[in-house]
Amino acid sequence: MKNLSFCPSCGEKTLNWDQEKKWSCNNCSFVLYNNVAGAVAVVIKCGNEIFLTRRNQDPKKGKLDMAGGFIDPKESAETTCERELFEELKLNIDPSKLKYLASLPNVYQYKEIDYNTIDLFFEYEVDEKFDVDLELSEISDAVWIPLDEVNLEDIAFDSQKNFMKTYLNH
Repeated sequence: MKNLSFCPSCGEKTLNWDQEKKWSCNNCSFVLYNNVAGAVAVVIKCGNEIFLTRRNQDPKKGKLDMAGGFIDPKESAETTCERELFEELKLNIDPSKLKYLASLPNVYQYKEIDYNTIDLFFEYEVDEKFDVDLELSEISDAVWIPLDEVNLEDIAFDSQKNFMKTYLNH
């Protein structure tokens, strides 16, 4: 975890991290909480195959990932799924066909700061495989993988590995 030490309120070097969820200032009593952020991940399924992307940026550049991302303020998880699938893949979906499956905690490290997340997992079934117009700044490749060929070690994030372990067994 990056060590933040200057208080954004009083400017003094008196900011302390409690090793769990908040920074506090001994000088002016300012408190900054590192609350859990919401994120979505969508398993796109066609028959016995799933659609995964390959990350083109850190963290976990080069690893497989599910389409998705962080929930914006005042946005539902379903709206986030719809927005993220369009932003990343130029894929239009019907959000009423999203099937909520599970939630798992995760830690997303970005620029030396650990962000605790709650990852909400959805399934979206399609009748036919499709090609996509990738957002290359985020994704380097997209692949359809048979369920029995998914290698958990190729998946970027622990929450997705844990989710996929259960998903593949059902």
